[in-house]
Amino acid sequence: QVQLVESGGGLVQAGGSLRLSCTASRSVVSVSHAAWYRQAPGKQREWVGRIIPSGLTEYADSVKGRFSISRDKRMSTMYLQMNRLTPEDTAVYYCYVPLGDSGYWGQGTQVTVSS
Repeated sequence: QVQLVESGGGLVQAGGSLRLSCTASRSVVSVSHAAWYRQAPGKQREWVGRIIPSGLTEYADSVKGRFSISRDKRMSTMYLQMNRLTPEDTAVYYCYVPLGDSGYWGQGTQVTVSS
């Protein structure tokens, strides 16, 4: 069993930055890739990016060059640094770890970007 807790969301003006955190109940990032997803109102949940155990990261084209994923040395917290935010980035952001039968999701954190 893994609990994931996201934090760091909020309201920011376009062009601003936010850093989200995803803290796991154990050091899952050392044994599994961990991903960020987001879901905007009325839209399907979409993949934002991921970090794999080696530390390599991958990103969706829509955020590449603006967002970056990292993790702490204990491998229990993953971060999403979001720069040059636009209103199109407004969504609930979730972290996800594909362990077990169906993986684990956090509860989500709201990011709202005003124009």
